Amino acid sequence: MPQTPSVLSCVFATVLTLTGSLFVSVTAAQEIVAHRGASHDAPENTLAAFRLAWDQGADAIEGDFRLTADGQVVCLHDADTKRVTGGEVDWKVSEVTLEKLRTLDVGKWKGESFAGERIPTLAEVLAIIPPGKKLFLEIKGGPELVEPIRRVLVSSGISLQQIVIIAFDQNTVMEVRRLLPEVKVHWLVSYKQDKETGCWTPTADEVFQTLSRIRAHGVDTEANPEVVNRSFVERLRREGYEFHVWTVDEGDRARLFRDLGVDSITTNRPAFIRQELQKPGSEEITMRQ
Repeated sequence: MPQTPSVLSCVFATVLTLTGSLFVSVTAAQEIVAHRGASHDAPENTLAAFRLAWDQGADAIEGDFRLTADGQVVCLHDADTKRVTGGEVDWKVSEVTLEKLRTLDVGKWKGESFAGERIPTLAEVLAIIPPGKKLFLEIKGGPELVEPIRRVLVSSGISLQQIVIIAFDQNTVMEVRRLLPEVKVHWLVSYKQDKETGCWTPTADEVFQTLSRIRAHGVDTEANPEVVNRSFVERLRREGYEFHVWTVDEGDRARLFRDLGVDSITTNRPAFIRQELQKPGSEEITMRQ
């Protein structure tokens, strides 16, 4: 467990942020990644949500993948089915076969027009990715999922350049590097604030130590401007890491990260965020320099 930073170290980090260079090269355009598909408008992690994301101009879709009891890779965020069935069925995915999971309606909780949507397999999701578009494949679980995912990817015939794997679990990132060296893999990170010191963990130093140790290609970070500021981004670029953020549904926040030069923005509202990014710079960014 990382140690909680002292108040002094927190203050020192803040001073570095305030006095650091204000220059960050801004990319010409950010990729828009549809979080669980266009999940603001359609039932998350379904083929309906992914198809709608393409219709809304997303550059990539993001989906969550787990293993069933019979070793099939399916697209579902939660470990159980309760939420996506509107509370009607509470099965643990790892204890149920694919055939049984396919009997569930995971669309009508979002609206009657989506009734009949089923939990898709990874193979089915890959089959609807257009040429030039990408899948941000989040592994929900541990390293044991990497080999089954690799088999599906290879058998699908999809270009591995269209696949980006993301995971919170550090051992999973390392296993992807071992078994799928051709695929980019980013470490997912979120932050917690200490109520007494006001400091956030993991610290920037801890993030970079982890990125180096697990050999990730980049970071897919919670969109927290208290941590992910110009100093943080400049260091990412100096050390050669990609820079992605999740989950951003507000225009001002999206423009803040656009102006920091983010590589991709994950959002539930791909069409809306695309439109918002065409507007002038964020007022919020002046408070984070």
